[in-house]
Amino acid sequence: MTALMGLGRKSDVVLALRDADVVAAALRQALAEASPQERPGLERAAALVESTAAATETQLRARWVRTRLAAAGFSGDIASVAAVKTLRQVEPRLSLLAAVQLQKDAVAYPE
Repeated sequence: MTALMGLGRKSDVVLALRDADVVAAALRQALAEASPQERPGLERAAALVESTAAATETQLRARWVRTRLAAAGFSGDIASVAAVKTLRQVEPRLSLLAAVQLQKDAVAYPE
């Protein structure tokens, strides 16, 4: 979901990449060609893609932070200094400024 700018140095830039429109188009095409048995599953998948596509960039960043922290085994308070420290350990190219901003996004959008 993210791309960090700059090679080998700290980065304050985190890009949110979206391809939900491509996935939605592929699902619409599959639905157009689907057998009656396939339709319910494809309709459910299309609904999930549409709901995910509605997320803001801040919500995407918040989701990414929570995913990265969970993958690192972090189970503490997202608003803590320990969360920023863990995020910077799992993403060493993040600057302190970027990590704090990402933390704020995650706090603003609890799951």
